[in-house]
Amino acid sequence: MHIEPGTIAQAKIVVANIAASGVLLHYVRAYIKQPADIIRTVLAALFFTLFMQSFSTPVGPSELHFVGAMIIYLSLGFIPAMFGFAAGLLLQGLIFDPMDIAHLAVNSLSLILPLIAVHFTIGRKLRSQDLSVNWKTIVKMDAIYYAGVTLMVGFWLSVSQVATPFAAWATFTASYLVVVAIEPIVTLAAIKLLKHFPDSKVLDVCFAVKPLKLAKVAGN
Repeated sequence: MHIEPGTIAQAKIVVANIAASGVLLHYVRAYIKQPADIIRTVLAALFFTLFMQSFSTPVGPSELHFVGAMIIYLSLGFIPAMFGFAAGLLLQGLIFDPMDIAHLAVNSLSLILPLIAVHFTIGRKLRSQDLSVNWKTIVKMDAIYYAGVTLMVGFWLSVSQVATPFAAWATFTASYLVVVAIEPIVTLAAIKLLKHFPDSKVLDVCFAVKPLKLAKVAGN
């Protein structure tokens, strides 16, 4: 989901910087009201970096990554995930590829805006226990999220200085079907593991799984 340096004109990068800053500033008040979210943001950035670096391969005009988005979102919460994505991209730029820092806002928006869409369609219902966490629900969330990510990449490519064939973007988009198929299994396993320790005060501070309700297994 990375947009390579030099693809987008500087003027459009400035607009992306303003947009990304505006989105994050909108949530700063809610962020500072929850001190535990600072710890969760650090964890989100570290997990995100670990996931991204564990698997990455060029596909078409961008890259296929194991993002771990729903693992981070469901286990750590909406705001820590959002800030964690931006912090994780900055961390990866500083450590692994300084050239990517030029597109920090561009790549952050590609991850954050789809997360907002997931949160306001399905995610909040899980937090209020109107829905249960199960494999099908997580697949829907991943489908919405990665459809959003690939559309964001398509948007950036459409306003870039470099012409990109539609077939190349379609190949990149199709590659994320693998992530949508695999990530829900890992996500559900992680949530079940964290829910297995309901009395742990450390986990309560570090993770946000307590409000989630796991779907009952048939026969139980």
